[in-house]
Amino acid sequence: MIQTCCQTISVIICAYTEERWYNLVAAVESLRNQTCVPEEIIFVIDHNETLLSRARDYFTDVVVIENKEEKGLSGSRNSGIKIAHGSLIAFLDDDAVADTEWLAYLSRQCVDKRVMGAGGTVEPLWSGTPPSWLPKEFYWVIGCTYQQVVDKPVVVRNPYGGCTCIKREVFEQVGGFRNGIGRVGDHPVGGEETELSIRATHYWPQRIFLYEPRAKIYHYVPSSRTCWRYFIARCYAEGLSKSAISRLVGAKDALASERAYTLFLLPKGIVCGLMDAIVRRKPEGLQRTGAIIIGLVVTTIGYIVGTAIHFIHVSKHVNLCNRHNVEQMFHHRSQL
Repeated sequence: MIQTCCQTISVIICAYTEERWYNLVAAVESLRNQTCVPEEIIFVIDHNETLLSRARDYFTDVVVIENKEEKGLSGSRNSGIKIAHGSLIAFLDDDAVADTEWLAYLSRQCVDKRVMGAGGTVEPLWSGTPPSWLPKEFYWVIGCTYQQVVDKPVVVRNPYGGCTCIKREVFEQVGGFRNGIGRVGDHPVGGEETELSIRATHYWPQRIFLYEPRAKIYHYVPSSRTCWRYFIARCYAEGLSKSAISRLVGAKDALASERAYTLFLLPKGIVCGLMDAIVRRKPEGLQRTGAIIIGLVVTTIGYIVGTAIHFIHVSKHVNLCNRHNVEQMFHHRSQL
């Protein structure tokens, strides 16, 4: 049954490749079937003229535009935000489909004036057999919910960017997604929604973001994302992203959720994996334990490397500035 949304909603889908065309069609169709119908669907194409032309020809009831900012997910989202009319702006991944009640659940949470936005649950939609070695604690690698799913809305630092609904006023007051830290094409980096959420919380310390577990989307997971190579690359890139966010908002806020994740969730996953391997004689339990340890180590290495690279760049810049100042001083003295 179609419901009347309590607020107007614009939904933004960003895309960069024709390889996901059928996923894109399915994503748009899932939005058409929402019980809470969005006011508009905005399709942002990231610097791909062929895809832009194809989308404009195919989607007659969708606003199709090109990314006018820097190439990448952040710039694409910002381009969509600029033309959106809704009081709420929702984001759906281009390789996901939304449950029919997705927008209804998210928009209800945003009625509260304290709430800046709400995100939902991302379930994997496997293209093949789910990998037995991949621990649930690392489902963020494949773009899915990795925390224990709760039975009621809870406060979170930031919702998942591809399954979220944020009030327009947030973007009007604190700006859009920051370029330079979001995904660009196939490069597996992220963190732009984390940085935005922290920035918004700094602006409104008494306001919150929520996780609404009943608002579900189903994220397509190709076989290319269920191999060790992608797992390692994604973990390393996550470390680089966290390093960049820490420089922008401070390590205390940037790593607040990660500390709890590392100190509580991961040890619990390791114990469960060992119990499966030793007590229940399931060898995949040992594989999951190994994946948790390797994933944590690689992510940490990425963070250290990102921090070190930034330190080297800053040092070079300082040295160049000092050299320039010395040269200017000698030049000035020679003229006296």
